[in-house]
This record gives sequence, C-alpha cells and structure tokens, in this order.
Amino acid sequence: MSNWDGNWESLARTAEDKAAGRLAKIDEIAERNQWKVIRAFQKHKVSDFHFAPSTGYGYNDRGREVLDEVYAEVFGAEAAIVRPHLVSGTHTIGAALFGVLRPGDEIVFVTGRPYDTLHKVIGKPGDGTGSLADWGVKAVEVPLAAGGSVDWDGVAEAVTERTKVFAIQRSRGYDWRPSFTVGEIGEMASRLKRLKPDAVVFVDNCYGEFTEEREPTEVGADLIAGSLIKNPGGGLATSGGYIAGRKDLVELAAYRVTVPGIGGEVGAMLGTTRLIYQGLYMAPLLVGQAVKGSVFAASVFEELGFETHPGRNDPRTDLIQAVRFDSPAQLIAFVQAIQKAAAVDSHVVPEPWDMPGYEHPVIMAAGTFVQGGSLELSADAPIREPYIAFMQGGLTYAHVKLAVRQVLTDFRKLGLL
Repeated sequence: MSNWDGNWESLARTAEDKAAGRLAKIDEIAERNQWKVIRAFQKHKVSDFHFAPSTGYGYNDRGREVLDEVYAEVFGAEAAIVRPHLVSGTHTIGAALFGVLRPGDEIVFVTGRPYDTLHKVIGKPGDGTGSLADWGVKAVEVPLAAGGSVDWDGVAEAVTERTKVFAIQRSRGYDWRPSFTVGEIGEMASRLKRLKPDAVVFVDNCYGEFTEEREPTEVGADLIAGSLIKNPGGGLATSGGYIAGRKDLVELAAYRVTVPGIGGEVGAMLGTTRLIYQGLYMAPLLVGQAVKGSVFAASVFEELGFETHPGRNDPRTDLIQAVRFDSPAQLIAFVQAIQKAAAVDSHVVPEPWDMPGYEHPVIMAAGTFVQGGSLELSADAPIREPYIAFMQGGLTYAHVKLAVRQVLTDFRKLGLL
C-alpha cells in the first residue's frame, strides 16, 4: 500500500503543498460567509438583550423571533424557525416533511436512498409507528445513475399527480458518491419545477452549511433543514435544528415542531439563545477549519495510496471525507485512532455496535464537547463492504492534523500500513 518512511513532517508538508490551492479557496469562502453572517446580525439589530432567557410559553421572546429572522436572512429564505427543542437533524427533517405532506401524497427521493436514520421516518405501510408510510404517504426512491448523478429518466417515471415533495440529500451519507454542490442543487430544482411546478423541492442540508458561498434556498430550493450541532451551531449550540424556506412551508413545519394553532409563536429557549447566536457567528470560520482538515486528510491518505472521496483538489460542498480501506481491521483502527486523538474521552475505545436507526453495526468516534456534535471532529463507519470510513468536522485544523497523525501511528504499530 505505501512506502512511507515514517517521517510525519515531510508527509504533512507534501500533503499541504499539493492541496494549497484548495486550502486557500476554503479560507476565501469562510471570509465571505463571515461577512454575510455579520451583515445579517447588523440588519436585524442584534443586541445583548436578545440573549436573555425566557420561561414557560416564551411569549414575546424577541431573541427567539430575531434569531429566526437572522437565519432566514443568512440562508436567503423568506422565513426560518430555529429551536433547541429539535433533537437532531433527523427530527428536524421529519418535522419539515410531516409539516408539508398529507395522507395520499407522494415524496420522491431524487438522490437515491436517504441516510440510514430516515428509513424509520419513511417507514412501511401499517407499521404502527406514525411513520410517513403509516400515515398514507408513499415514498419513492430513485437510485442515482452511474457516477452519482441524478437519473432523470427514473425521476420522470416516478412523478405522478400525487407527487408533493421532491427530496434532495446534499451530503453523501454512507455512500461512495460525490455530495451535491449548491450549483447542482439549483439545476435540480429548476428541472424538478418543470416536471411538477406545484411540488415542493426539499433539501436535507446537513453537513453543507457555509461550505460554499450560497445555500440551496438561494438557488431554488423551497425548504431546507439542518442540525445546530452540525455546521451552523459553530460548536457552541448544545442542541437544536433549523428549517428555512418559503414562509408558508416554514409555518406548516412549525405546526409539527409544536402543534397547529401554536407553531413558532411560543417556546421558551431554555437559556440557549446566546450560544445559538454566537455559534452562528462562529460557524463560517469553524466550518472552514473543518473543511480544511478534510482536505488535509484526503491529501495525506492519497499520498499513502488510499482511495479518497472527495479527492484533495475536488470542490467541497460538505464536511464529509470518505476513505476506503482494504479490511475491517483498518476501518476499525482508523475510527479508534480518531477517538484517541480527541480532547474529550480520548481514553475511550469505540467498538462496533447495533446502533438504533442503522441497518448494520456501526463504529463511531465522538470525543466531543457536545454529544453527537459533528462539526467537532468525529468519524463513523458501518461495518460492511466496501470498508469506508466517514470523517467529519474538526473545530480546528490543527486538531485534524493531530488525528491523522495518530491514525498513521496506530496503523504502523498494528502492521496495517
């Protein structure tokens, strides 16, 4: 696999030199997104009194109301709802979909099978869980064409008069395929609108925020959703999610976050408001650090002969870096080394386990300050062929470099390199 002589400094320097152009571009994107966020704060006159906590119903919580307005501004949307009560990206996506869909409607997943944790949300007819299928919503998954592009003939065949939502997953999930750029999502939205003008184009935006200068709602997506413990929380938000897009669709989603008649008008923020604001302010910089870490990891592993996706000089549209290994031993050692390099729980040794919502045993490294916070450095992998590890996050570029070094140290010690 590799003739590496063990000289880390030389390898790291070579990896950075070969990825220098991409690393510089990431800094430029982070700078422009930082300006965009600050201008949104300025336009909506964010002040320190907006950080005050509310209680009970949370009536007249101006901090919460302005936060929604700032998120809508940043994402180029008509409206947004941002709440700590949304417990994960999956919960947030589910709230958006249940808000828009009705019994008898159909949803077409145009980018193939969605991420594993959504499978139970989609469900099966009569499963008794309150899934989309249990409520009479039909889901159609159109597999991607060769090379990871949308199968437009397949999408056209899937559309019926009952098609209500087209769903796009921006990131690769657990697939060996390119993630979709904002430009590509804009082209999809345009084409889908021609197929079914009254259908809603929904984008699972998890892992993608601030990796490019535009967001899907700026190029034709009607509704997007994401998690605050990923990119937009900036490593500071301790929970939550956001939904942004057309005002009428956000309102429908808000009725599922709470209930019809209440929607987004109430909800104490439980003392989280300042951290959510500050996390959003920090997000462009920290997302840039994480993406640079992914590029560095790709460059190092390419130097050692491993296959990576995306490659070191490929454009980036999310945090995720995939590396393909030859054996489960390499896969497990990679994830365990990422954990060993963490600042939190570095002494813990992760093992594969049957995690709820996943179809295969999964091993996860997550030495994070916020449980499950995947803007922080983490890695996970289903134990199945092909043996692919998915690394994401890293609040500092230096931390990712340390983790990659730990991986190589452990590989050599175990005779895996």
